[in-house]
Amino acid sequence: MGNHTTESSASSHKSPETENDGDFRVHVFSSSSELLEKLHEKWSSVEKQPYPAMYSSIYGGIILDPAMMVIPIDDHMVHRGHGVFDTAIILDGYLYELDVHLDRFLRSASKAKIPSPFPRSTLRSILIQLTAASKCKKGTLRYWLSAVLEAEEKGAFASIWVDEAGYIAEGPNVNVAFITQEKELIMPLFDSILYGCTAKRLLELAPKLVDQGLLKGVTTRNLSVEEAKAAAEMMYVGSTLPVLPIIMWDDQPIGNGMVGELTMLLSDLLWDDMVDGPDTQRIPVPYVQ
Repeated sequence: MGNHTTESSASSHKSPETENDGDFRVHVFSSSSELLEKLHEKWSSVEKQPYPAMYSSIYGGIILDPAMMVIPIDDHMVHRGHGVFDTAIILDGYLYELDVHLDRFLRSASKAKIPSPFPRSTLRSILIQLTAASKCKKGTLRYWLSAVLEAEEKGAFASIWVDEAGYIAEGPNVNVAFITQEKELIMPLFDSILYGCTAKRLLELAPKLVDQGLLKGVTTRNLSVEEAKAAAEMMYVGSTLPVLPIIMWDDQPIGNGMVGELTMLLSDLLWDDMVDGPDTQRIPVPYVQ
């Protein structure tokens, strides 16, 4: 959880630098103290500080130094956009309608399946203390809550999204693919879902298995839940996986309930492409010696 109040927005040290194409060179911060110095340098040049105070549940307290008002990069609100927020007005030293805003905030969090780290009374106290610490008497108080949810209710490890028409859409931040009983690779149409780079590459590589007589075909089309659950094999497809077999859905096995042979062959295609693929797919990194 984080929140802040706002009123009515060359380091001198030398360190290794990484060179890429052309003459552009990116500075490499060699220590946290050097980075903090740079942050303080940035904020000291600002005529009026936009954020007098911030509460962070990561630090467990109120921060007055704007250089330290940061959110971890792996926070779900940052890299998945899974979070809720609300805003209350501060006028003449009073928080206007804080309670109704806080109630709405917690309703939004509940609908987004984001648990609060504190009971309502504690959240309310934190917001009031934060406002007092900021010394802001006219402005806004914004507060947000981000997800730490990694599994769905009912103990599932992940989920499958279904669109409004009842067709399979995608997985949690990944694409989903199926091998039919007729050995056809099918992915949902990308019209209204994540156009996954890894999924697209797999569609380009999979015809190799068709040429070898192992797959009957490769296609993208609408797929009903019933048809998907009747598949012989099922998998998630994403850049960090790149292929993850799925053997159970709603407590029912997919196919024979074992990792499928074609799933593993598709996984091998992607791994081989990552290890020894064309230069258009693999960019050499100029590491600093």
